Amino acid sequence: MTEILSQPQEQQAQAAQQPEAQSVAQEQQGTAVRRSRRSDGRRGGGRDGNAAKPAQAAQPQQAQRPANPLLEQLAQWYPALFGEQLLPFKRGIFEDLLAAHPELDKDALKTALQQHTRSGRYLAAMASGQQRHDLSGRPVEATLPEHVHHALIEVFRRRQQRTQEDLTPKLRNRIALAYEASGLSREEYAERVLGKNEATNTLVAQALAEADARAAKDEALLRSFELSGQTSEQEFAEMYGMNPRQVVQQLERARRRQQKNQ
Repeated sequence: MTEILSQPQEQQAQAAQQPEAQSVAQEQQGTAVRRSRRSDGRRGGGRDGNAAKPAQAAQPQQAQRPANPLLEQLAQWYPALFGEQLLPFKRGIFEDLLAAHPELDKDALKTALQQHTRSGRYLAAMASGQQRHDLSGRPVEATLPEHVHHALIEVFRRRQQRTQEDLTPKLRNRIALAYEASGLSREEYAERVLGKNEATNTLVAQALAEADARAAKDEALLRSFELSGQTSEQEFAEMYGMNPRQVVQQLERARRRQQKNQ
């Protein structure tokens, strides 16, 4: 939040019609300006008054990291992986790139890939849970739940540094969704993602508990729908005074879980 510091307004003396009066007014104005400058210098801690800045003054922007020429070249060769819309790439992509381009310097390629995978855009792609892709842009393997989780934590950590809004509820919901998408049991998922950070572990435990409670409600609603004899989800929702859209979403989630468990 940038504050714009206002400059002291200069007092303008009104010149009289007589030349003598105009000269006196101008001399008084010059004296006032000199006094104002000396006063500003004392308050600012220096002659120019700019040595000390208010605590809430805008901080200078950090210089952006210069573009990596090799990453720009990779974006031209493989736009699906390194272009505007990023995709998670398969493990072993380093070896694949060296095999496809033996002229590349290994250390330069390693540095470029490290910079790429630490970028916010790539972490966001990983956090979405998309599959990993090969050089041709084809999905070839699933992204492990722990990799999705670690990307989520880092993405939200960076976002939290840029806002005063508490993003914890949103992160907790994203963890719950990632857990549901993993198809793992609560114990299996926790074993993969829990680490040394106790605050994060507490957040994970809360997210998993919320997800399990939501799943139980979805399954109970599905049983009620099946026992009601209704064939229309809309009529079933209206019969019990529920939100039709929410009912449809809950029933769909419950059916997907049933299919996974079969």
